[in-house]
Amino acid sequence: MPSAEDEIRPPSRDRLRQIGALYGMSLTNGDVDFFANLAERTLESYRRVASLPEPKPEVRHARDGGYRPSAEQNPLNAWYWRCSIKGEREGKLSGKTVALKDNICLAGIPMMSGSSVLEGFVPDVDATIVQRVLDAGGEVVGKAVCENFCLSGTSNTADTGFVLNPRSPAHSAGGSSSGSAALVAAGACDLSIGGDQGGSVRIPSALCGVYGLKPTYGLVPYTGILPLENTLDHAGPIGRSVHDVALLLEVIAGSDPLDPRQRDAIQPTEYTETLAGGVVDLRLGVLQEGFGWPEASDDVDTAVREAAFKFEKAGATVREISVPLHRDGIHIYNPIFSEGGLAGMVRGNGFGTGWKGYYPTAMIEFLGKARKRKADEFPDSVKLLILMGEYMLDEYHGRFYARAQNQVRLLEDAYEAAFRDVDLLVMPTCAPFGTALPLIADASREEMFASGVGHHVNSCPFNLTGHPAISVPCAEVLGLPVGMMLVGRRWEDATVLRAAHAFEEDHG
Repeated sequence: MPSAEDEIRPPSRDRLRQIGALYGMSLTNGDVDFFANLAERTLESYRRVASLPEPKPEVRHARDGGYRPSAEQNPLNAWYWRCSIKGEREGKLSGKTVALKDNICLAGIPMMSGSSVLEGFVPDVDATIVQRVLDAGGEVVGKAVCENFCLSGTSNTADTGFVLNPRSPAHSAGGSSSGSAALVAAGACDLSIGGDQGGSVRIPSALCGVYGLKPTYGLVPYTGILPLENTLDHAGPIGRSVHDVALLLEVIAGSDPLDPRQRDAIQPTEYTETLAGGVVDLRLGVLQEGFGWPEASDDVDTAVREAAFKFEKAGATVREISVPLHRDGIHIYNPIFSEGGLAGMVRGNGFGTGWKGYYPTAMIEFLGKARKRKADEFPDSVKLLILMGEYMLDEYHGRFYARAQNQVRLLEDAYEAAFRDVDLLVMPTCAPFGTALPLIADASREEMFASGVGHHVNSCPFNLTGHPAISVPCAEVLGLPVGMMLVGRRWEDATVLRAAHAFEEDHG
């Protein structure tokens, strides 16, 4: 029997008037009476749906509830929760420990996606990629802190506190998969999985000096992961070597009938077996528009350009190439991120509507209640998304979201034209460099907000187009790691990994 809290109640007449006014209706008392009578009939279906069983993915591997680590056990503040969930005895990941970004469902283990708004939520399902890790013999050892609702490029927004960079604790670990990259870089786990909606795997990987791949859109299923915007969402592996990244990709990639993002998905390959091919046959294009951003460090630009031309010594062809529309990628991205994020993550309580697949109802209900009760606890990044997304959708009726989605095809065409002349594009992973956390702690509200934006000007266009992209540690500037991003044709993740492996072998 449903509890009193779960009882489906008909709308009051005042509520019907409010809803009508919201949509511009002038309802008379007669109108309200008419619709109030019809409402009860409509709710019969809702009550029947509530009484029918709901299928959900099976949780197949035993576990306990884990624990919240103490400060002494968590020197980088990068763990949200620790656990030890062991999978099959044999498999590709036997002996490997894996951390999960804390927007990924792990049944029985708390999840807060960096935000006090979600604190107290415990998923009742495993994400598809979690099942695959455990089926392959991996051990899930915890949830890695991520930025507040995954909306920051630096590591200062999680409600559990700053995540420190293991290469320099005074500096940002990047975001939003801040803990995922920091833990791998520190050797606290062998591998991790991050989420990338605008660069959130690649940016922290670059700043922490590890390898992080955003796969081709749809190659890795997103089922059971809190989305930001369905057309931007990617999940990807982070490791200390390209081989480890390729190995984890082999395990988590592949078709999942519960994820509509995989409409065009192809069968994954044995990525580890393709790493040793070298780069003699490859043509690399150093993307001119990826350098010289106002936020960029000249030293980083120089280091990445020099690293790109090192591929010539390994036999690759390297030349400058221009894609002018790349500079507009950030502008095309922003309306999709803002209005789409509002519609799905906020209005849609994380998952929105209109797609076929698995909807984690427990999370949807928890977030739906909590986001209204705790709205003041949202960080400025989420509040801005809500305020501007609502304004633009209401004032301009979704025109700019639609226009930007249409313009994505222009961006795709521009990159595909470049890929007729080269096999890979090369540029810095992120523009801002060396953000100092102690300075952030004493910064103004405006400075705090500004520190989390601008990192994704090079990375976010490839969330729009779905091209695979990896951040490769290629140099150091002032003792801090620099990331070089390699971008390939869609579904040619193996080529991206092969080039990254060649650079690692010669210069890692």
